[in-house]
Amino acid sequence: MDKPGIRAQLLKICKEIQLKTIGHLGATMEDAQKSANEYGCPRDRYDAYRAQLLRQRDMFAQQLQKAQGQLDILNRIPAGKIFEKVGFGAVVQSDKNNLFISIGLGKIKLTDTESSTTEEYYAISPQVPIYKEMEGKRAGDTFRFNGRVFTIREVF
Repeated sequence: MDKPGIRAQLLKICKEIQLKTIGHLGATMEDAQKSANEYGCPRDRYDAYRAQLLRQRDMFAQQLQKAQGQLDILNRIPAGKIFEKVGFGAVVQSDKNNLFISIGLGKIKLTDTESSTTEEYYAISPQVPIYKEMEGKRAGDTFRFNGRVFTIREVF
């Protein structure tokens, strides 16, 4: 798979994960609201059960808002751009792991259908410490993180 194809595939998978998360949070938030509505009006001033349901709804609403913000961040990544230095939106292949600088989603398995090989990439946020160590570096550069030395093989 070519370099822009790898980034485009990673971006597509990340967006699918975020859309699934948004859908799940929206449904859960609606369920909490529905439960509160079905419970009816507060029985008295200290009706803890209804208050708990509404707190859950509010918590899921905050998580939904954060997930939508993360999707907006993904939408700002240019799929076709080739990077020379490590930065937001870049794919970094090092001697130890492969990273996609986007949002923190963890491990993503990417399968090349032509060669039937699977590679693991880690979608990380630019706010994590390992990114701070490699930011601005190019292919061939090294950086140290948690006592280990990483060599960047490719940035694209």
